[in-house]
Parts: sequence; structure tokens; C-alpha cells
Amino acid sequence: MVSYIEICEKAARLGGAVLVERLGNVRVRLKSPADLVTDADLAAQRIIAATVREALPDHQIVGEEDVAGSSPASLRAEYCWVVDPLDGTTNFAHRVPHFCVSLALLRRGEVQLGCVFDPLRDELFSAIAGHGAWLNGDPIRTSGVAETADALAAIGLPPVVDDRSLDLKAFLRAIPRFQALRRTGSTALNLAYVAAGRFDATWAYAAHIWDIAAGVLLVREAGGEVCSPRGSELELPSGQFLAAANQRLSQEIVSLLGTPPLAEGE
Repeated sequence: MVSYIEICEKAARLGGAVLVERLGNVRVRLKSPADLVTDADLAAQRIIAATVREALPDHQIVGEEDVAGSSPASLRAEYCWVVDPLDGTTNFAHRVPHFCVSLALLRRGEVQLGCVFDPLRDELFSAIAGHGAWLNGDPIRTSGVAETADALAAIGLPPVVDDRSLDLKAFLRAIPRFQALRRTGSTALNLAYVAAGRFDATWAYAAHIWDIAAGVLLVREAGGEVCSPRGSELELPSGQFLAAANQRLSQEIVSLLGTPPLAEGE
């Protein structure tokens, strides 16, 4: 697996270099209302996919932006790489310096390794299942914060939010109970920051597997807890997750967000 993590880190760094090169000079279009894509997303994904395929031609690749030959069924393949070439596209398009590359390797649907790379800060968060998590090669651990009143948490919101959005309902329910909440615009970095002890928790109801696959492994390997926002087992393709520094904080957040469960029309 060592060679796989080296490929992962190399591909993420190459993708990040593309983003830095094109920052401030990109064409932007809408994929859907308020959901942006730039030519940098596409260029970064091409170089990431090419790097993986050159080394591992038999592996499948699923990316946020179209990868030729990929399909949802690929996630159940013997080996499948899940790519978000630019998590934080809206930040990137507005030249806000908070975005990253996220890349993970799944084996039969289970995350084996992954990395989240912030190219502007040259911060490479990486993890291997059963072996730990690191930031630029140094081990990282989640924080010791165990109560929401002491916790700094990051939230994710979908591109379009209305008064029925589960994420908005969760935010309104949570804000009086936490020390502070942040919306950063990058789900993958939120998870990496939980793993590194910078944030104490993060959650979202409308993420995608390429946003969270690497970050979920980072949190778990750094000693944190990951589940669904209602406390049930995490299903990666659902895009609904709760990551917390430890079990006690996770349980407190589940009791806040999941009991009674948030529901459309609540």
C-alpha cells in the first residue's frame, strides 16, 4: 500500500499545482444553479487521472468532473480512485485562498487511503487505513474537546439553500449550543481540519462521496468518530456525515441534530 499512497500524494500535488497556476485566470460556468465549475477543475482532474492511470491502468476512477469510462458502479470495483480535483470551487473562482484537492482509493467500496492537499499552504493531509494520519509527514490527532459549548465546528451547506434544507435546520439548531460555527466552503478541508485538531466537528447533509472519502479516513485514523448525522453507520455515497473529535462529542451532536430527526417540513 506504500506505493499507492505515494501515487495518491503525487497526483494530488500535481493537481494542486494546476490550481495554483490558474488561480485568478479561469473561465467559470454553472453546472447547476449556484454550483460552479472552472476550467481549472477540469485540467486538475485530467492530470490526476492521467497520473493514476499511468501507474495503475487497471484501476477505476470516479471524479466530480466527468472522467471517461467512470460510473457509479465503479465504486464497487476491486480498486477505485475517487477524485475531487477542486473542493472549494466558489472560493477559487472568487480568489478566496481556501480550496484543495481530495483523492482517495477505495477497495470494494471501503476507503484504503487518501489525501487532502491545500496547495496554497503546501499542506498535505494523508491517511492509510489502520496506520494513522499525517500532515506533511507528521502524525496528527483530533482535539480533546468533548462538549459542544467548547467546540468550534464547521458546517457544509448545499449550493442552493431554502427554508426546507436539512443543513440550514441543523445550523439553526446548533448555533446556540456551540462556541462557534464556521462555513468555509470546502468540505474536504473541514474534515482534514477536524483530523488535525483545528476544528472539533463538522457535518453536512448534501456532500458527495468525492468530497468526503479521503477526509472521513483522515478523521478516523486521527482518532475521531464518523457516522451519519443521526448516529447510524456512515454510508459514503449518501453524502450525509458527522465527524467529531471523539465519541463523547459525537454523541452530544447526534442528540442535538438527530433526536428527534430533522425532516423535510419540520
